Amino acid sequence: MATKGTKVARRVGLEVLGWTLVVAGIAALVLPGPGLLGLLAGLVVLSQQYEWAERRVEPMKRRAFRAAAEGVQTWPRVAMSTLAALLMTALGVFWTLQPETPGWWPFPDSWWLFGGWPTGASLIFSALIALALIVYSYRRWHGVEPQEAAAQG
Repeated sequence: MATKGTKVARRVGLEVLGWTLVVAGIAALVLPGPGLLGLLAGLVVLSQQYEWAERRVEPMKRRAFRAAAEGVQTWPRVAMSTLAALLMTALGVFWTLQPETPGWWPFPDSWWLFGGWPTGASLIFSALIALALIVYSYRRWHGVEPQEAAAQG
């Protein structure tokens, strides 16, 4: 049987984790990364504590399934998504290697590939997640109508 202190610690831990995932998901909507996935994961965690979060999980899941099905309906979409993920991987490797600042760079040297290897690593990690999601989406949703995919959510 859990003590009151354990329950409080669990609640605080879930809230910190949930809000961290929500904030990271929102940031990753504009930065490299799986923003919607992080946002959904944060809402799933918060839904254990809040009814408002629970109400938002299913609609977001349906939209995510529909988007996944739409993204793998045609070969050009699959090819462009894969190319974008591979390009992100190459950019991450380039960023991680930190080549010298080129002569044509008009800003201070400190602005060249700012963030260093952590930025490059996050680009590579995001690209790997993207490639895994492309494979998963293709295997699960290719040939399935987007409306049907959303209904399965």
